[in-house]
Amino acid sequence: MGVLAFPVHRYRRLRGSAPLRALVRETRLTPADFVYPLFVCPGEGVRVPIDSMPGVCNLSVDLLVEECRNAAALGVPGAILFGIPPRKDPLGSGGYDERGIVQEAIRALKREVPKLLVIADTCLCEYTDHGHCGVIEDGDVHNDKTLALLSRTAVSQARAGADIVAPSDMMDGRVGAIRAALDEAGFESVPILSYAAKYASSFYGPFRDAAQSAPQFGDRKGYQMDPANHREAMREIRADIDEGADMILVKPALPYLDVLWEAKQEFGLPTGAYQVSGEYAMLQAATANGWLETDRAVLESLTCIKRAGADFILTYYALHAARLLA
Repeated sequence: MGVLAFPVHRYRRLRGSAPLRALVRETRLTPADFVYPLFVCPGEGVRVPIDSMPGVCNLSVDLLVEECRNAAALGVPGAILFGIPPRKDPLGSGGYDERGIVQEAIRALKREVPKLLVIADTCLCEYTDHGHCGVIEDGDVHNDKTLALLSRTAVSQARAGADIVAPSDMMDGRVGAIRAALDEAGFESVPILSYAAKYASSFYGPFRDAAQSAPQFGDRKGYQMDPANHREAMREIRADIDEGADMILVKPALPYLDVLWEAKQEFGLPTGAYQVSGEYAMLQAATANGWLETDRAVLESLTCIKRAGADFILTYYALHAARLLA
Protein backbone atom coordinates (compact mmCIF):
# COMPACT_ATOMS: atom_id res chain seq x y z
CA MET A 1 0.00 0.00 0.00
CA GLY A 2 1.54 3.29 -1.10
CA VAL A 3 2.23 6.23 1.14
CA LEU A 4 -0.39 8.96 0.81
CA ALA A 5 0.97 12.17 -0.69
CA PHE A 6 0.79 15.24 1.49
CA PRO A 7 -2.18 17.39 0.46
CA VAL A 8 -1.42 19.83 -2.35
CA HIS A 9 -3.31 22.57 -0.55
CA ARG A 10 -1.62 23.88 2.57
CA TYR A 11 -3.99 26.47 3.96
CA ARG A 12 -1.38 27.71 6.37
CA ARG A 13 0.57 29.14 3.42
CA LEU A 14 -1.72 32.16 3.39
CA ARG A 15 -1.61 32.64 7.16
CA GLY A 16 2.13 32.95 7.58
CA SER A 17 2.44 36.73 7.96
CA ALA A 18 0.33 39.77 8.67
CA PRO A 19 0.61 41.10 5.09
CA LEU A 20 -0.48 37.73 3.68
CA ARG A 21 -3.44 37.52 6.05
CA ALA A 22 -4.45 41.06 5.14
CA LEU A 23 -4.18 40.34 1.41
CA VAL A 24 -6.67 37.46 1.50
CA ARG A 25 -8.97 38.78 4.23
CA GLU A 26 -12.61 38.36 3.23
CA THR A 27 -14.25 40.85 5.62
CA ARG A 28 -12.76 44.31 6.07
CA LEU A 29 -13.82 46.55 8.90
CA THR A 30 -13.51 50.35 8.56
CA PRO A 31 -14.72 53.35 10.59
CA ALA A 32 -17.29 53.92 7.84
CA ASP A 33 -19.12 50.82 9.09
CA PHE A 34 -20.06 52.39 12.43
CA VAL A 35 -22.95 54.40 13.81
CA TYR A 36 -22.33 55.91 17.25
CA PRO A 37 -25.20 55.68 19.79
CA LEU A 38 -25.31 58.69 22.10
CA PHE A 39 -27.46 59.76 25.05
CA VAL A 40 -28.32 63.45 25.27
CA CYS A 41 -29.52 65.14 28.47
CA PRO A 42 -30.45 68.68 29.56
CA GLY A 43 -27.97 71.26 30.79
CA GLU A 44 -24.59 72.58 29.73
CA GLY A 45 -21.22 71.01 30.38
CA VAL A 46 -22.97 67.89 31.71
CA ARG A 47 -21.21 64.52 31.49
CA VAL A 48 -22.82 61.81 33.64
CA PRO A 49 -21.02 58.43 33.60
CA ILE A 50 -23.25 55.35 33.23
CA ASP A 51 -22.11 52.84 35.84
CA SER A 52 -23.22 49.76 33.92
CA MET A 53 -21.58 51.00 30.70
CA PRO A 54 -18.03 52.05 31.64
CA GLY A 55 -16.78 54.70 29.23
CA VAL A 56 -20.27 55.81 28.13
CA CYS A 57 -21.91 58.98 29.48
CA ASN A 58 -25.08 60.97 29.23
CA LEU A 59 -24.02 64.23 27.55
CA SER A 60 -25.51 67.69 27.35
CA VAL A 61 -25.93 69.09 23.83
CA ASP A 62 -22.67 71.07 23.87
CA LEU A 63 -20.57 68.05 24.87
CA LEU A 64 -22.49 65.79 22.50
CA VAL A 65 -21.52 68.11 19.65
CA GLU A 66 -17.85 67.80 20.63
CA GLU A 67 -18.14 64.01 20.79
CA CYS A 68 -19.65 63.97 17.32
CA ARG A 69 -16.89 66.20 15.98
CA ASN A 70 -14.42 63.60 17.23
CA ALA A 71 -16.44 60.83 15.58
CA ALA A 72 -16.57 62.63 12.24
CA ALA A 73 -12.82 63.33 12.37
CA LEU A 74 -12.20 59.60 12.81
CA GLY A 75 -14.33 58.74 9.78
CA VAL A 76 -17.44 57.57 11.64
CA PRO A 77 -20.27 58.65 9.34
CA GLY A 78 -23.22 58.85 11.71
CA ALA A 79 -24.69 58.96 15.20
CA ILE A 80 -28.03 57.81 16.60
CA LEU A 81 -29.54 59.90 19.38
CA PHE A 82 -31.47 58.84 22.48
CA GLY A 83 -32.98 61.48 24.74
CA ILE A 84 -33.21 61.88 28.49
CA PRO A 85 -35.87 64.59 28.94
CA PRO A 86 -36.08 66.92 31.96
CA ARG A 87 -39.40 65.31 32.90
CA LYS A 88 -41.53 62.38 31.81
CA ASP A 89 -45.28 61.88 31.51
CA PRO A 90 -47.74 59.11 30.60
CA LEU A 91 -47.82 60.02 26.89
CA GLY A 92 -44.09 60.63 26.39
CA SER A 93 -44.65 64.18 25.17
CA GLY A 94 -40.94 64.94 25.35
CA GLY A 95 -40.50 62.70 22.32
CA TYR A 96 -42.54 64.93 20.01
CA ASP A 97 -41.88 68.30 21.67
CA GLU A 98 -40.54 70.64 18.99
CA ARG A 99 -38.05 71.91 21.59
CA GLY A 100 -37.38 68.48 23.07
CA ILE A 101 -33.89 67.39 24.02
CA VAL A 102 -33.30 65.27 20.90
CA GLN A 103 -34.74 67.92 18.61
CA GLU A 104 -32.36 70.50 20.14
CA ALA A 105 -29.45 68.11 19.73
CA ILE A 106 -30.33 67.42 16.08
CA ARG A 107 -30.44 71.13 15.29
CA ALA A 108 -27.08 71.70 17.00
CA LEU A 109 -25.44 68.81 15.17
CA LYS A 110 -26.74 69.84 11.76
CA ARG A 111 -25.43 73.32 12.44
CA GLU A 112 -22.04 72.37 13.91
CA VAL A 113 -21.20 69.01 12.28
CA PRO A 114 -23.24 69.20 9.07
CA LYS A 115 -21.63 66.26 7.28
CA LEU A 116 -22.47 63.80 10.07
CA LEU A 117 -25.54 61.65 9.46
CA VAL A 118 -27.96 62.15 12.34
CA ILE A 119 -30.34 59.29 13.08
CA ALA A 120 -33.17 59.85 15.53
CA ASP A 121 -34.41 56.92 17.58
CA THR A 122 -38.18 57.13 17.24
CA CYS A 123 -39.72 55.66 20.35
CA LEU A 124 -41.50 56.83 23.50
CA CYS A 125 -39.95 54.66 26.22
CA GLU A 126 -37.31 57.26 27.08
CA TYR A 127 -40.04 59.87 27.60
CA THR A 128 -42.86 58.01 29.37
CA ASP A 129 -43.04 57.90 33.17
CA HIS A 130 -44.09 54.22 33.00
CA GLY A 131 -41.15 53.19 30.77
CA HIS A 132 -43.21 51.50 28.08
CA CYS A 133 -43.07 52.35 24.39
CA GLY A 134 -46.55 53.76 23.97
CA VAL A 135 -49.96 54.70 25.30
CA ILE A 136 -51.10 52.57 28.25
CA GLU A 137 -54.73 51.45 28.29
CA ASP A 138 -56.09 48.76 30.60
CA GLY A 139 -52.60 47.88 31.74
CA ASP A 140 -51.19 47.28 28.26
CA VAL A 141 -49.66 49.30 25.42
CA HIS A 142 -52.42 50.28 22.99
CA ASN A 143 -50.98 49.64 19.56
CA ASP A 144 -53.03 51.94 17.34
CA LYS A 145 -53.16 54.91 19.71
CA THR A 146 -49.39 54.70 19.99
CA LEU A 147 -48.97 54.96 16.20
CA ALA A 148 -50.26 58.53 16.19
CA LEU A 149 -47.67 59.62 18.77
CA LEU A 150 -44.84 57.80 17.02
CA SER A 151 -45.78 59.49 13.75
CA ARG A 152 -45.84 62.85 15.49
CA THR A 153 -42.41 62.12 16.96
CA ALA A 154 -40.93 61.17 13.59
CA VAL A 155 -42.24 64.34 11.93
CA SER A 156 -40.86 66.46 14.77
CA GLN A 157 -37.45 64.81 14.40
CA ALA A 158 -37.46 65.29 10.63
CA ARG A 159 -38.47 68.92 11.06
CA ALA A 160 -35.49 69.42 13.39
CA GLY A 161 -33.20 68.10 10.65
CA ALA A 162 -32.80 64.37 11.28
CA ASP A 163 -31.38 62.60 8.25
CA ILE A 164 -33.02 59.28 9.19
CA VAL A 165 -35.77 58.29 11.61
CA ALA A 166 -35.53 54.90 13.29
CA PRO A 167 -38.69 53.48 14.90
CA SER A 168 -37.71 51.02 17.63
CA ASP A 169 -41.02 50.45 19.41
CA MET A 170 -42.18 47.25 17.63
CA MET A 171 -45.80 48.38 17.30
CA ASP A 172 -47.62 46.72 14.40
CA GLY A 173 -48.07 49.09 11.46
CA ARG A 174 -45.69 51.74 12.73
CA VAL A 175 -43.57 51.98 9.57
CA GLY A 176 -46.61 52.58 7.37
CA ALA A 177 -48.04 55.16 9.76
CA ILE A 178 -44.73 57.02 10.02
CA ARG A 179 -44.17 56.92 6.24
CA ALA A 180 -47.61 58.41 5.63
CA ALA A 181 -47.06 61.13 8.25
CA LEU A 182 -43.63 62.06 6.90
CA ASP A 183 -44.92 62.25 3.35
CA GLU A 184 -47.92 64.36 4.35
CA ALA A 185 -45.61 66.77 6.20
CA GLY A 186 -43.34 67.16 3.16
CA PHE A 187 -40.54 64.85 4.29
CA GLU A 188 -40.81 62.32 1.47
CA SER A 189 -37.01 62.13 1.24
CA VAL A 190 -36.39 61.19 4.88
CA PRO A 191 -35.61 57.45 5.05
CA ILE A 192 -36.92 55.06 7.69
CA LEU A 193 -34.50 52.70 9.41
CA SER A 194 -36.79 50.15 10.99
CA TYR A 195 -35.81 48.11 14.02
CA ALA A 196 -37.52 45.33 12.11
CA ALA A 197 -36.30 42.43 14.24
CA LYS A 198 -36.02 43.68 17.81
CA TYR A 199 -36.02 40.94 20.41
CA ALA A 200 -37.23 41.09 24.02
CA SER A 201 -33.66 40.61 25.11
CA SER A 202 -31.96 40.49 28.49
CA PHE A 203 -29.07 42.40 26.94
CA TYR A 204 -30.80 45.81 27.16
CA GLY A 205 -30.35 46.32 30.91
CA PRO A 206 -27.50 48.87 30.85
CA PHE A 207 -29.31 50.94 28.20
CA ARG A 208 -32.31 51.22 30.50
CA ASP A 209 -29.98 52.53 33.21
CA ALA A 210 -28.65 55.14 30.79
CA ALA A 211 -32.04 56.22 29.44
CA GLN A 212 -33.87 55.74 32.76
CA SER A 213 -36.43 53.77 30.76
CA ALA A 214 -36.96 50.51 32.64
CA PRO A 215 -40.67 49.55 32.60
CA GLN A 216 -42.37 50.48 35.88
CA PHE A 217 -44.65 47.45 35.58
CA GLY A 218 -44.60 44.27 33.53
CA ASP A 219 -42.16 43.91 30.65
CA ARG A 220 -41.97 44.40 26.89
CA LYS A 221 -42.48 40.80 25.84
CA GLY A 222 -45.95 41.66 24.54
CA TYR A 223 -44.50 43.72 21.71
CA GLN A 224 -40.80 42.85 21.32
CA MET A 225 -39.97 39.48 19.79
CA ASP A 226 -39.48 36.15 21.55
CA PRO A 227 -35.73 35.28 21.43
CA ALA A 228 -36.65 31.71 20.46
CA ASN A 229 -38.20 32.74 17.13
CA HIS A 230 -36.41 33.01 13.81
CA ARG A 231 -39.11 32.66 11.13
CA GLU A 232 -41.17 35.32 12.88
CA ALA A 233 -38.31 37.77 12.37
CA MET A 234 -38.50 37.23 8.62
CA ARG A 235 -42.23 37.95 8.69
CA GLU A 236 -41.67 41.12 10.74
CA ILE A 237 -38.98 42.34 8.35
CA ARG A 238 -41.09 41.62 5.29
CA ALA A 239 -44.03 43.51 6.78
CA ASP A 240 -41.88 46.57 7.50
CA ILE A 241 -40.44 46.53 3.98
CA ASP A 242 -43.95 46.31 2.54
CA GLU A 243 -44.91 49.34 4.65
CA GLY A 244 -42.02 51.39 3.29
CA ALA A 245 -38.90 50.73 5.39
CA ASP A 246 -35.78 51.82 3.52
CA MET A 247 -33.32 50.05 5.82
CA ILE A 248 -33.68 47.37 8.46
CA LEU A 249 -31.99 46.66 11.77
CA VAL A 250 -31.47 43.51 13.82
CA LYS A 251 -31.15 43.98 17.58
CA PRO A 252 -29.20 42.64 19.49
CA ALA A 253 -26.31 41.70 17.20
CA LEU A 254 -23.98 38.89 18.32
CA PRO A 255 -26.65 36.62 19.87
CA TYR A 256 -28.74 36.95 16.67
CA LEU A 257 -26.18 36.56 13.88
CA ASP A 258 -28.33 33.83 12.29
CA VAL A 259 -31.21 36.29 11.95
CA LEU A 260 -28.89 38.97 10.57
CA TRP A 261 -27.44 36.57 7.99
CA GLU A 262 -30.80 35.37 6.72
CA ALA A 263 -32.29 38.87 6.66
CA LYS A 264 -29.50 40.09 4.41
CA GLN A 265 -29.71 37.05 2.14
CA GLU A 266 -33.50 37.11 1.95
CA PHE A 267 -34.23 40.81 1.48
CA GLY A 268 -31.04 42.50 0.29
CA LEU A 269 -31.95 45.87 1.80
CA PRO A 270 -29.29 47.94 3.58
CA THR A 271 -29.11 46.02 6.85
CA GLY A 272 -27.72 47.12 10.18
CA ALA A 273 -27.13 45.44 13.51
CA TYR A 274 -27.04 46.98 16.98
CA GLN A 275 -24.27 45.80 19.30
CA VAL A 276 -26.39 46.63 22.32
CA SER A 277 -25.52 47.85 25.79
CA GLY A 278 -25.35 44.40 27.34
CA GLU A 279 -22.92 43.19 24.68
CA TYR A 280 -20.77 46.25 25.33
CA ALA A 281 -20.97 45.84 29.12
CA MET A 282 -19.93 42.18 28.94
CA LEU A 283 -16.86 42.99 26.87
CA GLN A 284 -15.97 45.90 29.14
CA ALA A 285 -16.26 43.73 32.24
CA ALA A 286 -14.24 40.87 30.76
CA THR A 287 -11.46 43.13 29.53
CA ALA A 288 -11.36 45.10 32.79
CA ASN A 289 -10.77 41.83 34.62
CA GLY A 290 -8.02 40.81 32.23
CA TRP A 291 -10.03 37.87 30.90
CA LEU A 292 -9.97 39.22 27.33
CA GLU A 293 -7.61 41.46 25.40
CA THR A 294 -9.64 44.62 24.82
CA ASP A 295 -8.62 45.68 21.34
CA ARG A 296 -8.67 42.20 19.82
CA ALA A 297 -12.04 41.37 21.39
CA VAL A 298 -13.62 44.61 20.19
CA LEU A 299 -12.45 44.25 16.60
CA GLU A 300 -13.23 40.54 16.45
CA SER A 301 -16.79 41.04 17.67
CA LEU A 302 -17.42 43.85 15.19
CA THR A 303 -15.85 41.91 12.32
CA CYS A 304 -18.10 38.94 13.05
CA ILE A 305 -21.18 41.17 12.94
CA LYS A 306 -20.11 42.58 9.59
CA ARG A 307 -19.23 39.11 8.26
CA ALA A 308 -22.76 37.93 9.08
CA GLY A 309 -24.21 40.59 6.78
CA ALA A 310 -24.32 43.97 8.52
CA ASP A 311 -23.80 46.92 6.19
CA PHE A 312 -23.46 49.13 9.27
CA ILE A 313 -23.13 48.53 13.00
CA LEU A 314 -24.52 50.59 15.84
CA THR A 315 -21.84 50.29 18.51
CA TYR A 316 -20.70 52.10 21.63
CA TYR A 317 -17.18 51.15 20.54
CA ALA A 318 -17.41 53.35 17.42
CA LEU A 319 -14.68 55.79 18.47
CA HIS A 320 -12.48 53.15 20.11
CA ALA A 321 -12.66 50.87 17.09
CA ALA A 322 -12.16 53.76 14.64
CA ARG A 323 -8.95 54.71 16.44
CA LEU A 324 -7.73 51.12 16.28
CA LEU A 325 -8.42 51.01 12.55
CA ALA A 326 -6.83 54.38 11.78
